Amino acid sequence: MSQTLQETLFRLSTLDRDVLSIAWLSLRVSLTAVGIGLLLGIPLGSLIAVARFPGRGAVVGLLNAFMGLPPVIVGLVLYLLLSRSGPLGALGLLFTPAAMVAAQALLATPLVAALTRQVIADAEAHLGEQLRSLRLSAPRRAGVLIYDARFSLFTAALAAFGRAISEIGAVLVVGGNIDGHTRTMTTAISLETQKGDLSLALALGAVLMALVLAVNAAAAILRGHAAKAYG
Repeated sequence: MSQTLQETLFRLSTLDRDVLSIAWLSLRVSLTAVGIGLLLGIPLGSLIAVARFPGRGAVVGLLNAFMGLPPVIVGLVLYLLLSRSGPLGALGLLFTPAAMVAAQALLATPLVAALTRQVIADAEAHLGEQLRSLRLSAPRRAGVLIYDARFSLFTAALAAFGRAISEIGAVLVVGGNIDGHTRTMTTAISLETQKGDLSLALALGAVLMALVLAVNAAAAILRGHAAKAYG
């Protein structure tokens, strides 16, 4: 164990090339997926929060259920779509970073949408009557409420990033864990642990934890600063 810890510290202190390349790919894939999730999930969740339509309760229940969507199921469905015999096979995306982005985005979007719906619904409880009195359409009311609750929506972004960066099932299915091409921190940790290369697994685990803590700390600082500046 002592030797393993020494090797782990050596990899981290010398900025081991394998650790850096795997961490960079993981970060790039996850941030892209979270960006897509925010672009799709925030408008969707906001519209569901402010609009009134038949079956709205069922839609909200389905959206909440999708928050716990099993990653391996997402990976399997996406694999079938992207395989050579699938409807999207001609795109050649299977076992590429793009496929991993798609898998993580499919997991992040309903999570962002569900959390956004709750945040916007709470905001509408305070401002909804006033906005309706101005005869604003549902999309315009949603836009105003998104701006009003913009700092609270950091929670949705953090939750999406946490799920994306720590995901293993879906990215393993559609990415294939190919060395130097689609190997992320989570898939590499699993593989290297099984191979017995614990120093690499521990180094990647430390980087993963550091990234999550750094992003959460940065978001907390930004949110606190913005709250003081804008109220």
